[in-house]
Amino acid sequence: MSDASFLEWPFFDQTHRAFADDLENWAKANLARVCPEDEAHGPAMDQTARNLVRELGKAGFLAASVPAEYGGRAKDFDVRAICLGREILARHAGLADFAFAMQGLGSAAITLFGNDAQKSRYLPKVGRGESIAAFAISEVDAGSDVGNMSTRAVLDGDHYVIDGAKTWISNAGLADFYTVFARIGDGAGAKNLAAFVVDANTPGLTVSERIDVIAPHPLGSLKFEGMRVPAANLLGQPGDGFKVAMSVLDVFRTTVGAAALGFARRALDEALARIFKRKVFGSKLADYQLTQAKIAEMAVAIDASALLIYRSAWTKDVKGGRVTREASMAKQFATDQAQVVIDEAVQLWGGLGVVSGVTVEKLYREIRALRIYEGTSEVQKLVIASKVFEGYPHD
Repeated sequence: MSDASFLEWPFFDQTHRAFADDLENWAKANLARVCPEDEAHGPAMDQTARNLVRELGKAGFLAASVPAEYGGRAKDFDVRAICLGREILARHAGLADFAFAMQGLGSAAITLFGNDAQKSRYLPKVGRGESIAAFAISEVDAGSDVGNMSTRAVLDGDHYVIDGAKTWISNAGLADFYTVFARIGDGAGAKNLAAFVVDANTPGLTVSERIDVIAPHPLGSLKFEGMRVPAANLLGQPGDGFKVAMSVLDVFRTTVGAAALGFARRALDEALARIFKRKVFGSKLADYQLTQAKIAEMAVAIDASALLIYRSAWTKDVKGGRVTREASMAKQFATDQAQVVIDEAVQLWGGLGVVSGVTVEKLYREIRALRIYEGTSEVQKLVIASKVFEGYPHD
């Protein structure tokens, strides 16, 4: 069992501690049934992901990602609860974290920029696990460079006609609706972008391919051909697209760090289990100073990551406003350090650590994508530096 003493930190109130306890108990009692190991990948993966969303919704945990007015826990988001949810579920099963996280990410633009009709139509079902959400922004030539987006939306009467393509879209083919970003003007760069909520059954929307990655998750590409979307589905105002995207990421980048933290905690647990059982040259692996140094460094990385993550989440929940600096620090540090922690766990497991299906080997595959999606580690460093520069007088 991972150390849970961090729950006593002042970042949390009693509702968060209760949420963490309830989710931990639910995961122990239900994940083996809802997310069996042999169905977390391959042909059964999609149905397993659907089952996870339904069961997490039924148990009330998805309420962290929708506003209280529509069945949620807080005014907009309970970021601390989302982070706790991702950390706990990631420690148990990567696909469970994925299913939980995407409900928030995929619907966040509606929470932040949607009108009453849009919120009433989509958010209650998201919170109950009855509708699966997705976030469609990335393109082949527009990943980190959102301003290079080429998908275009043209106003035609009371509809927008959208043509283009998206890739690296989580829940592609599973989602009931997508938050889709497109260019609505001729200007280049991040201006003239817009966000739309698009139902999955809209004519002209197709899933053009599924993408297999090293840690299996429902992932694919979308194609839009003459797709007519009601103008009423526009989120915010025309031209707000970049602001919508950055506002969503301002919340959810912190939670990516939390998922990485969950993977790292599980890696430390697995390393500890190994070093107290494995004997080398007549002594337990835990008796060697080099082993103890590795464990110490892993523990420090985990606690430092947790402090950055829950500082960012607390700041968003309590102080409000943008937390771009805090969120970027949390994501960059926690994901990079989790990679190091997991690599050390593999090393301590020795040859068994690279055997397919062993827990530390699965964690090694799970963590790698987190340093890329929702802003690479390199992009986070640029964001952090820009925020540092803002507070320093210079010409």
